[in-house]
Amino acid sequence: PVLHSSAMSDIWMLAFGAAIGGLVQGISGFAFAMVAMSIWVWTIDPLLAAPMAVFGGWFGQCISALRIRRGWYVNILWPFVVGAGIGIPIGQQLLPYLDQNQFKLVLGSLLVVCCSAMLATSQLPQIRKGGKVADAGAGLLGGVMAPLSGFSGLAPALWASLRGYNKDEHRAVLQNFNLVVLSATVASNVWSGRLNRGHVPQMAVVAGALVLPAIWGSKIYVGMSAAAFRKTVLWLLVGAGVTMLIAALRAML
Repeated sequence: PVLHSSAMSDIWMLAFGAAIGGLVQGISGFAFAMVAMSIWVWTIDPLLAAPMAVFGGWFGQCISALRIRRGWYVNILWPFVVGAGIGIPIGQQLLPYLDQNQFKLVLGSLLVVCCSAMLATSQLPQIRKGGKVADAGAGLLGGVMAPLSGFSGLAPALWASLRGYNKDEHRAVLQNFNLVVLSATVASNVWSGRLNRGHVPQMAVVAGALVLPAIWGSKIYVGMSAAAFRKTVLWLLVGAGVTMLIAALRAML
């Protein structure tokens, strides 16, 4: 009975995290993993949560690609994709070394630092230097984070804001980058066995839970400005990061 109760609790937690992550991704074009992992990290094994975050992010991007089409902007997109191609194998090699408390510490730090930086981007000068090499560097970081947690869009999202891309450029590049990178990461996870037939029930839960919220989120994006919601989500993520840091530090000390 205890095992059964625990399993049911994990299923509900997977579904809840996927639904909230799908809504945010539908609005912003990224951040499924950031939102879902901030919920899953408390009870879901990181070795399960990481491939589920990748799968959920990929599935949500497929929905967004069908509902919101902004072109490919290939001239802007390709350096990010090249960088990600280098970063994904690095992330794959790092994944087996995850420890739950260290994972919370790293994830919490990323949420606090990166999301705080994104909140401040409107006050920062736009970065024009670095060219395609700097863009590839942002893509490389996204590639490293993809197999670790599905956070492929975090670094490119921040970098696109610092580059001063307009709304359509930002959405199109980020959505297409995530679609390409997460597709490659899902394929890599299947090839390596990190995502296999044994995960089909969890994948079904994640996919089923995020469909409607992702569609709803895409409607919000099209019909209204997401600026206030973006700030609210980022503040919530910063708060989630702080909470995870406190929990991890208490356990480690």
